Amino acid sequence: MQIYLPIAELSVNIFLLLGMGGAVGFLSGMFGVGGGFLMTPLLIFTGIAPAVAVATGANQIVASSVSGAMAQWQRKCVDFKMGSILLAGGALGSFVGVIISRILIARGQVDLFISLFYVIFLGIVGALMFAESIRTIRRAHSKNPPLRRKPKHHNWVHGLPLRVRFPRSRLYISCIPPIVLGFLIGILAAIMGVGGGFILLPAMIYLLRMPAAIAVGTSLFQIIFVAAITTVLQAATNHTVDFVLAFILLLGGVVGAQFGARAGRRLKSEELRALLALLVLAVCLRLGVDLVSTPLDLYSLDAVIGK
Repeated sequence: MQIYLPIAELSVNIFLLLGMGGAVGFLSGMFGVGGGFLMTPLLIFTGIAPAVAVATGANQIVASSVSGAMAQWQRKCVDFKMGSILLAGGALGSFVGVIISRILIARGQVDLFISLFYVIFLGIVGALMFAESIRTIRRAHSKNPPLRRKPKHHNWVHGLPLRVRFPRSRLYISCIPPIVLGFLIGILAAIMGVGGGFILLPAMIYLLRMPAAIAVGTSLFQIIFVAAITTVLQAATNHTVDFVLAFILLLGGVVGAQFGARAGRRLKSEELRALLALLVLAVCLRLGVDLVSTPLDLYSLDAVIGK
């Protein structure tokens, strides 16, 4: 059953889209990530323009993050003060990212830029995640206890000016690093259609020294609004948000997330990270092959003009 996507200007099988939404929702529920870095490449593989895939993927992240943030709020694991500062930087980053996207669209380079950015970005992140997961698994099987950071240990972040108290996170640090982190995540959300949680979470835990449980809830809180701002800006500025596509993906994602959450409980955290890293590297490899392989449909403007 084919359905026409008005913004993407493409007819796609609706069951394929529902399956994609369900698969990414399953993975999101299993790994605890927004899934934008998986959904966007999958949409590109389907034939949807990268600019539309990025903007529409950001719209789906909003819905997937709301339920997670609500659950974390009920457990009192959201630092709204820290989230607001992250959001301030994220809103500015989203605006800058949308402007960059508009410039690339005007120059006709947005498709190549997004694909290259994904290959480089996913390759680095996937390799680092996989290496860290393997080290953790080996340490767990050995007699050596896992490495733990000291709770009173401070780094260079704690010496910066403009310090602010965050009672929920039990921190007294400068507001500069959270603003910069939010700014970078906002740019990524606009250019790549990702929530950025798989980058923001490690930074909040290891750089800002936030408790892991508080970091998860605060990250989801920030992602909701940054992804929503990105969606509105993309729709108003670049007209690349296909709401028909977003609605279909959302339906599949809601169902898939429920099954993924149940499956994730059966695996250890280090095993989940290793599987996620392998998945990221597989997507990176597929995008890289598409960049260097010969297109199926070859054409030349000179040949058309010559006729």
